[in-house]
Amino acid sequence: MISAYLSQAAVIQLTLILPLLGGLMVWALGERNRNLREAASLITAILEFVLVASLTSDVLDGGRPSVDMLEMFPGLMLTLTVEPLGQLFALIASGLWIVNTVYSIGYMRGNKELHQTRFYVCFTLAISSAIGIAYSGNILTMFVFYEVLTLSTYPLVTHSGRPEAIKGGRVYLGILMATSIGFLFLAMLWTYNITGTLDFQSGGILADKVHGPELAVLLFLYVFGIGKAAMMPVHRWLPAAMVAPTPVSALLHAVAVVKAGVFAVVKVIVYIFGLDLLVDARADDWLILVAAFTIISASIIALRQDNLKRRLAYSTISQLSYVILGAAILAPISVAGAAMHMAAHAFGKITLFFAAGAIYTAAHKTKVSELDGIGRTMPFTMGAFAIGALSMIGLPPTAGFISKWYILSGALETSNALVILVIIASTLLNAAYFLPIIYVAFFKEPQKRHKNAPHYEFENHGEAPWPMVLALCFTALGTIVLFFYPEVPLALGQALVGD
Repeated sequence: MISAYLSQAAVIQLTLILPLLGGLMVWALGERNRNLREAASLITAILEFVLVASLTSDVLDGGRPSVDMLEMFPGLMLTLTVEPLGQLFALIASGLWIVNTVYSIGYMRGNKELHQTRFYVCFTLAISSAIGIAYSGNILTMFVFYEVLTLSTYPLVTHSGRPEAIKGGRVYLGILMATSIGFLFLAMLWTYNITGTLDFQSGGILADKVHGPELAVLLFLYVFGIGKAAMMPVHRWLPAAMVAPTPVSALLHAVAVVKAGVFAVVKVIVYIFGLDLLVDARADDWLILVAAFTIISASIIALRQDNLKRRLAYSTISQLSYVILGAAILAPISVAGAAMHMAAHAFGKITLFFAAGAIYTAAHKTKVSELDGIGRTMPFTMGAFAIGALSMIGLPPTAGFISKWYILSGALETSNALVILVIIASTLLNAAYFLPIIYVAFFKEPQKRHKNAPHYEFENHGEAPWPMVLALCFTALGTIVLFFYPEVPLALGQALVGD
């Protein structure tokens, strides 16, 4: 319907501009018009998703609409191109922005957070830059929006202004800027020197142009230059950023930031190096080892975390490397599985963080050791948490089962015993740090209000504000729906391999 009124080029440009316009409206309304401010944010998010979704059918039909935005340097343009993986990322970011906005309304009001207008404005900047990364037509465009995303999310990480928030923000900004400028920028210059282009192209642009150790070093610069993918040892920014409000944690872990990281790594593998080049040269064998190490190590660290958000943070580090692992296997089915895991992880992990924020808002609890019996007073929240946890483990009927199955199928197809063992071991570790939370929440006696209180004086705080509960129930339901109807993410993942 939108295409009947606007050209595809106009729609693509509007996907970047609309969040910025929404941000200006939110800023203009300010603290004095809270209801209108939040309505403006929500309406902007809905319209953004409608614009992004309108491009899906054309991409699935083989179209690759593109538009040049600005000539940055002679012969180097800021170009937006809609291809399958980018469309999947854009759908995830814009779709979950709606839910996160609903959740944020309940969270920010329920916790009486300060600077709420600044929060919503920075959110619009982050979504706009995430869409810019998703639709980047070349490395230069991706690099520019990648940096904007880092800068626009820094005020969100440091939102509270407390010393620990400032410290966490410094770690966040320092690692992401250092890796992108020190590694990614160098890789971009090196690629341009070799090929004379920075465009993302089907089959890659480095075939017959780089070989041997040079190929492995260039891949190293790209992988660790994209620090948002949180591969060890450049992962510390992610736990450090857990000082942020829970809606920001959800943005970092599920909607935009880490998804931008793994998305960029997969896009570079497919459109800069090309699967055939890496298969022939076996230049990514080390990447499988690093991804496997990250998956197992982060899972073991997660086991030891009593702080719920930190446990979820290390779970994210582990789960992100499934996407890298699926791409590094270089089998078409595993690359499609990596794309599917982006969607599965987004819905599952945002549900978990939403639940953590709801627990904090309603019960003021942040530790796993404090959750005995909380499922009896917060059944919707902990029920949704259980669904998100099952998806992270990879059990049916959740989307995580399908994505892990595709990645495992790729490992079986290529007879990669290490990857098979890593997936089995990590699945058991996922169960070890998630299932005990579900058990104590529903099957242990609730904690008393006070240590010496009579047995009948148990906590009865109830659920968090209804917008928060509505949002987390919606994403939990989405995790199950994706299991039964995975066609769109899988079709986009398969189209990526077919490019």
